[in-house]
Amino acid sequence: MKKIFSLFVFVVLLFNIALFAQNDSIPSEEKEKTIVFVFDINKDIDPGMWRKTKESFEEAALANSDYIVININTYGGMVNMADSIRTKILNSKIPIYVYIVNNAASAGALISIAADRIYMKTGAKIGSASVVDQTGKIMPEKYQSYMRSTMRATAEAHGKDTIISETGDTILKWHRDPLIAEAMVDPRIYIEGVSDTGQIVAFTANEALENGYCEAIVGDIKELLKDAKIDNYELKKYEPTKIDNLIGFLLSPVVQGILIMLIFGGIYFELQSPGIGFPLGAAVVGAILYFAPLYLEGLAENWEMVIFVIGLILIILEIFVIPGFGVAGISGLILALTGLALSMVDNIIFEFEFHAAEAIGAVLKSFLIVTVSVFLSFILSLYLSKKAFSSSAFAWIVLNSTQKKEEGYIGVESTQKELIGKIGIASTNLRPSGKVDIDNETYDAKSEIGFIEKGRQVKVIDYRSGQIYVMLED
Repeated sequence: MKKIFSLFVFVVLLFNIALFAQNDSIPSEEKEKTIVFVFDINKDIDPGMWRKTKESFEEAALANSDYIVININTYGGMVNMADSIRTKILNSKIPIYVYIVNNAASAGALISIAADRIYMKTGAKIGSASVVDQTGKIMPEKYQSYMRSTMRATAEAHGKDTIISETGDTILKWHRDPLIAEAMVDPRIYIEGVSDTGQIVAFTANEALENGYCEAIVGDIKELLKDAKIDNYELKKYEPTKIDNLIGFLLSPVVQGILIMLIFGGIYFELQSPGIGFPLGAAVVGAILYFAPLYLEGLAENWEMVIFVIGLILIILEIFVIPGFGVAGISGLILALTGLALSMVDNIIFEFEFHAAEAIGAVLKSFLIVTVSVFLSFILSLYLSKKAFSSSAFAWIVLNSTQKKEEGYIGVESTQKELIGKIGIASTNLRPSGKVDIDNETYDAKSEIGFIEKGRQVKVIDYRSGQIYVMLED
């Protein structure tokens, strides 16, 4: 009986050993892979890049990513957008690695320092994070002070490393020296062996490695993951959708300028023609294409679009209801331009004094785009209204056939020419066209000079091209 029991135990033991060996021999590719999500910051830091970052983090979370790698190549951009990205990285539950492909300057340096690990390619650079205005001029001290504290706080967020000295003493050393982060902003900071007074710190890849601002110099993502001891991984990359590409195209300053021209040009041509037609439709489409991407990017707020609409309403009231062109018309024009301009500017820059210079520059830039576009739209509208229909390109909508008298066609009755010198009453407002009553008859008429209010006495002064012309009779 004992022999049988011993044999049974031996068989069970062999079975478990075989099962263990079989499980251990499963190819590594069949085991669960590590998900590494990759996206690029490869242009100026702006609202579009902030939106792309948020979308990338959302996609990474949905993909149950274990790591996020950000390829960085930027000269900087808007500090408020960079600060938003920095905060997103610091608060991420997924480890963030940054790979500086070429440049991580200014706002790009701030974003890089926020990452859990920094890797650089040979020839890459990081630093030079002083705050500058639109022309590249260094901003006053209060702006630099804020940026210094932001850089310092970002470096401090990674804590300290415990180091055992040669004498056996325990030393706590910052993982990333906050003073170096400050020196990337302030040229007055002197760090022995790192920077001289009067020079802003900017590291090459080797210098960053020596000073704790780079974990390793690697040639590509594969080398980065190898250094980070991440194997059996699957790379997933953020790919912008067609909608993202369309929004990026519509947010181009050139395209925005063209859309503004379309809006005001359409309104101008609509006012020149009877009824509601194609020009108004073109203006509405232009307004939708202008505001929609700005709203989706988080730039245009509801109140800014309301300002634009109120401005248009005031302009229409001035033209069709209120005589002349006064307070309502001017106010409407100012509101419409203001709504268009402020819609281009991210409202976050108005929230802190630190962003004052950035706000002024952004607002001036947007107002310049809007005013130039409106001016060009009126110039082109005046030109096209005179020249377009005489061009062969529009021959298909122009009547070119000759209407001969012998074929039964007759000219416009010219008896209205006899009205020259007569006095009548304006039965409608003339802006400059309208109607007048003369000798108990109503005629189409046009004001020779300016606006004529309904009920005013007028005098017929000319008749040409089948149209009588009148002026106020004093």
